[in-house]
Amino acid sequence: MNKDKEIYGIDISKSVFDVYSESAGHLQMANDQKGFKLLLKSLPERALVVMEATGYYHYRLAQYLYKKGVEVSVVNP
Repeated sequence: MNKDKEIYGIDISKSVFDVYSESAGHLQMANDQKGFKLLLKSLPERALVVMEATGYYHYRLAQYLYKKGVEVSVVNP
């Protein structure tokens, strides 16, 4: 059993967010519910999502992932 977490870094803007992880590489998704669901499907069970606090743009994605049980870390710029 592997207890290591897969870390996903997210850079968010008004219309899209870019995701990077060692295993999946770079992905870009729409910053809306459709993009959120697509990201959730691509995350492994033990994922840690890290994103920069960007005001309103990060808030909806962070809340969505948190409510779905994904570990989320929002860091200051």
